[in-house]
Amino acid sequence: MISDREAVAALERADALHTALSHIVLEGGDLAAIAEAVGVALGCGVVFTSTDGRERAAHLDEAQREALAGADLLDPTGRVRVERIDPDGTSVGGGEALVRRVVAAGVDLARLVALRPEGHIHSSDVHALERAAIVAALLVTRVEAITAVENKYRGDFLRDVFLGRAGEEDYVAEHAQAFGWHLGRPVVVVVGVLDPDAIAALSASPEDRRAWQDRFAHAWRQVTATVDGSIASVAFSREVVTLIPVDLEGDLVAQHAAVDRIIEAVRGDRGGGRIAFSAGISRVAHDLGDLPEAFRQAQRAVEIGRRVHGGGSVTRFDQLGLHRLLALVPDGAELTAFAADVLGPLAERTAEAADLRETLQVLLDTNFNVAEAARAQFFHYNTMRYRVGKLQRILGPVASDPHLRLDVAVALRALEIVD
Repeated sequence: MISDREAVAALERADALHTALSHIVLEGGDLAAIAEAVGVALGCGVVFTSTDGRERAAHLDEAQREALAGADLLDPTGRVRVERIDPDGTSVGGGEALVRRVVAAGVDLARLVALRPEGHIHSSDVHALERAAIVAALLVTRVEAITAVENKYRGDFLRDVFLGRAGEEDYVAEHAQAFGWHLGRPVVVVVGVLDPDAIAALSASPEDRRAWQDRFAHAWRQVTATVDGSIASVAFSREVVTLIPVDLEGDLVAQHAAVDRIIEAVRGDRGGGRIAFSAGISRVAHDLGDLPEAFRQAQRAVEIGRRVHGGGSVTRFDQLGLHRLLALVPDGAELTAFAADVLGPLAERTAEAADLRETLQVLLDTNFNVAEAARAQFFHYNTMRYRVGKLQRILGPVASDPHLRLDVAVALRALEIVD
């Protein structure tokens, strides 16, 4: 006979939850219904998140959210910092929070976070939470299978729009409305790509990469839905494409800020195992006819931005400058040959050549002002004079010949494109 009143109460809560979950499964409920059932039965706050902490469904009141925030378990975008919550319990004020993985067939699907602001979570409640996680796994698996089909259909349609083969504009607009999208307005196309170097550093399996891509796409859909439910956001094989509306009556700074806020919300604080990504932003597409070119601009911007500025970059097509023209050269070998012809040994992939190219770029930026360039690189003036002489022996009279200087500047940019 159980004499511990708390244990008896916990078993009663677990039994009530079991009954509630059975009804939810039979009636085809969703994560929100499970969260509510768990919260009511166990008398605690409950939130289901993605594996990196983005809220999917919750049964939390404001006091409970404030308790999580007070324990530094919410980032500024509202993401639950699941990586900071211990499965065995983490103190939250006078209470406790814990996390459970939602897993099916070895696939990590989501997280279940439970919060009791006052007091600890009883071991019987923990068993009940684990049962709820199993039910949630079945539901998430079913929903994701349906979502995968829907997203593929949406992705195929938007790809056809970008290729100009989706049909007449009236048909495209009507078809997009069936998806809940509003395409017939000024938008910028944003292409987001997970950084290959960040993925390679983790030595991930193909399954992990697919999971990261799915999580990345879900983050874009979730963030944009909070801004405007009619924003189109789809995942292609290696990129996520989002059409963000812009207010043409506002100034350029306000337009950029609106897009940047969405990108930063997707990026968050990079916790929870989130992978770094780069983004490219097109010019404004004023109507459906502009979308194919805007998509190409965004693709070009993200590709060049990542090569020039590295991973995690956000690049606007209008900011590409000379790189934009160089990217139009279809044959990368031609750019490499041009750089080699102009730069000679400076085009080689060696540490010495890279060091001299850096000095050369500083000299170009300072109009070959030796004193200013020396200060910029923290060199002695005579050291910089020696380097100028060495560069001119390799390149020719680059300090005095404006045409040669232009060729050298373009060649340095070409190397950034093909590097």
